[in-house]
Amino acid sequence: MTTTDYQAQYFAYELTRRLPTESEDKLASALVDARVTLNPHQVEAALFAFRSPLAKGALLADEVGLGKTIEAGLVLAQKWAERKRRLLVVVPANLRKQWYQELTEKFFLPCLILETKPYREAKMAGITQPFAPAEPAVVICSYQFVAGKAHDVEDVAWDLVVLDEAHRLRNVYKPQNVTANTLKYALRGREKLLLTATPLQNSLLELYGLISLIDEHTFGDLKSFREQYANLNQPQTFQNLKARLQPLCFRTLRKDVAGFVSYTKRLPLLQRFEPEADEHQLYKLVTEYLQRENLQALPPSQRTLTTLVLRKLLASSTFAIAGALQTIAERLRGRLARHDFTEALADAIGEDYEAFDETAEEWQVQEPPVIMGEGERQAVETEIKDLTALADLAASIQKNAKGTALLVALREAFRRARENGAAEKALVFTESRKTQNYLLQLLGESEFAEGIVLFNGTNNDPGSRQIYQQWKARHQGTDRLTGSPTADMRSALVDYFRSEQGRIMIATEAGAEGINLQFCSLVVNYDLPWNPQRIEQRIGRCHRYGQKHDVVVVNFLNEKNAADQRVYDLLQSKFELFNSTFGSSDEILGAIESGVDFERRIAAIYQTCRQPSEIEAAFDRLQEELKYELDSVMKHTQRQLLDHFDEEVREKLRTRATEAEYARNRFEELLLRLTRHELRDYADFVPDDPAGGFRLYQLPSLPFHEPRPPLGHYEMPRRSAEAHYYRLGHPLALALLKQAKDRQLPPATIEFNYTGYNGRISALEPLRGQSGWLLLSCFTAATPAQTEEYLLCAARTDAGQVLDEDTAARLLRLPGCLLSQPLPANPPTELADILVGLQAGVEARISARNARFFDEEAAKLEGWADDQKLTLERDLKDLDRQLKEVRRAATSALTLQAKLESQKQQKALEATRSQKRRALFEAQDEVDRRRDDLISTVETQLRQELSTKELFVIRWILI
Repeated sequence: MTTTDYQAQYFAYELTRRLPTESEDKLASALVDARVTLNPHQVEAALFAFRSPLAKGALLADEVGLGKTIEAGLVLAQKWAERKRRLLVVVPANLRKQWYQELTEKFFLPCLILETKPYREAKMAGITQPFAPAEPAVVICSYQFVAGKAHDVEDVAWDLVVLDEAHRLRNVYKPQNVTANTLKYALRGREKLLLTATPLQNSLLELYGLISLIDEHTFGDLKSFREQYANLNQPQTFQNLKARLQPLCFRTLRKDVAGFVSYTKRLPLLQRFEPEADEHQLYKLVTEYLQRENLQALPPSQRTLTTLVLRKLLASSTFAIAGALQTIAERLRGRLARHDFTEALADAIGEDYEAFDETAEEWQVQEPPVIMGEGERQAVETEIKDLTALADLAASIQKNAKGTALLVALREAFRRARENGAAEKALVFTESRKTQNYLLQLLGESEFAEGIVLFNGTNNDPGSRQIYQQWKARHQGTDRLTGSPTADMRSALVDYFRSEQGRIMIATEAGAEGINLQFCSLVVNYDLPWNPQRIEQRIGRCHRYGQKHDVVVVNFLNEKNAADQRVYDLLQSKFELFNSTFGSSDEILGAIESGVDFERRIAAIYQTCRQPSEIEAAFDRLQEELKYELDSVMKHTQRQLLDHFDEEVREKLRTRATEAEYARNRFEELLLRLTRHELRDYADFVPDDPAGGFRLYQLPSLPFHEPRPPLGHYEMPRRSAEAHYYRLGHPLALALLKQAKDRQLPPATIEFNYTGYNGRISALEPLRGQSGWLLLSCFTAATPAQTEEYLLCAARTDAGQVLDEDTAARLLRLPGCLLSQPLPANPPTELADILVGLQAGVEARISARNARFFDEEAAKLEGWADDQKLTLERDLKDLDRQLKEVRRAATSALTLQAKLESQKQQKALEATRSQKRRALFEAQDEVDRRRDDLISTVETQLRQELSTKELFVIRWILI
């Protein structure tokens, strides 16, 4: 369709204008840029987060498996589009890379994972505030890191803070919860988006704590909350609490979106094995060594953590533990020569157990130097001999029973995959690099030799380098090359695994973070972590949104190890990790404070229990402790409070599905038409290509930001990987939008061709053969809380018929041709009158909406003030009760002395009560003053500055 400069300017303003919160197109620009297939509940959740410009944030509490990350990504993308670039994402440490990948690959947001090393490097480079990089980016950090750098975090004026797995902060109402309270203080006053499937687990106070993180003025203090909502069996109390929560909480249930999202199951496959005699002997000897009271190789500051890691390597393979024991013995010899332990033990085994640094961060282990005394030399020498003997025994064992069991399990698992119609691909997890190499050799000598790819923290093996070089050559000159060798290597390995060549990926814990492998439906836990959240993270690489097949989950069980059997039992029966419906295990995981805490409890049992009876008793106690955490009665309360979907809401979701797709398609069409027009002399466009493909052969003279857009083939979203990914936020598109918006356009005549439009617009059909005038202006309403822009089309026919806004806007989307003929007359003055009427209508809608926002905020603050007064009044009631008791005691006193004592006590209490009453009135006045100040702040946030910018005037002819 032909387009004029005037229409291109209209398209540019339409694509970039800032929309009001209630607009159905609010997220359209983010939708155009996102490379995701959205479900309506995700759009609904993101719009809920923008519901009011006065809101301090929201709690998105969708049931697990419904894509809360996508919802948050939409909100972040929209903030970015509005040029609000101070964005922080706080996540559990093991989810940092996953978030990085989701936001960069699906929303094209620049991201920075900030952790200890880059933070230290930034400081050394003279950067005073590493949390505010010179090149704006979404900053992704772990909870522990943000808490440790709270002062830096506090200094940044964040536009939005996303807190994933926010149930970790649910005990923030407890002063002793240092991490949660540190984050609360550092992030106070910032807009927050909390994500959790389990906002309420063991106590209603947990929900109070999470809400207080978002907005401290939703409820009063803890005492008043506890007093008001102690009994939710009273309908009025329950409804009152629900009403106060609804403006902040949004929750979607799986059953409500069954028509949009399909779920697959997990099919467990347990492969039992018995280690050979020498393997079993090695296990016993290493266990005895680790249980010694004093160990020279493991300083006290590191012992718990390092013991855990060594047990993991021992369970992994003889190759893994042999390497660790040899390395520790060598380091011990070196330290013996230097008379100290200043070298961190992490260096000794961290290369093999890649998750060491992350585990240390989660466990918050400190590593001060330990100086060796002269009297310990003999003990060190003896321990070196013991370690060397253990290492030699481990190195002598070249065949592992679990390795043989893996071949058996793969045959059975692939058989099941064939039955399910799934691809014969397996994702095998190990916690050790040495075990990874052993499995590569083992599988390489079996029928599974073809199509093996390794995935770890460095990916520097010959096979990975070859895959990378081939991938890089294949994608040279496309957007698939990011310029980051690490990111590109990961993409190359995943692409190889996805291809027909790839069959088995052997991944370490550290290497497999942040990759999505929905095309694979077989997960093998060769080594099983004790942290249930890590296990869920592993399975979630394949068993996630977008998986089309049931996922087989393979685990191994050492039948000679009683503790291993009980650990598997707990993970299977209590946490439901291996045979649940899509994501249900996440809901159970939310019940425990932290997977690390569970891991610590397991590690303590392995370390302290020696006899089978001790092991059995310890696991019985642990299971009893978990019973309350996992079977909490609060689940029922959570459902009552937060699960408020009804048939009307479900119908709204069905409508939202159509609206979201329409908004995206309309914006894509406008962007493509603008691009075709602006690049008509610089690119070749593929006729009628639904992908909007074009080949850019020359760059127009525009002030591009670096890097300059490359020449070559471009396609609109949802396209092949070989082309440059064209979108609204692409540097080329941004430059073209600016060029179109900056043009000065004199009045002109445009002929619109209705017959050339692919479709039917009933409102325009009666206007065919007519002509008239059209004035386009941009009306801006700016408040401290938000800015919104409206494109106002004032149009009329020569016969005097006024066109409504929608009809006038549709006229500008028809094929247009600029006529060279001079204008027959000046624009009629009636256009200005029509524009005034349109602007008045917009102002009235804004005023009515802002009045609603104000009423909601005022009601919230009134409730907060009442809560504060309730606390003060309760203290007075307590005094009244004490006075009654003293008076009763005075009446029943039998002696004069007792009566006099009661009278003295009564007078003292009365004096205290009088003082409290005066204090109460003063405090109530202070609460009212604070409420009024807050309401004044709300009024200021809604105070508007209005402006109008005329864009162009045209005379139109419709043929």
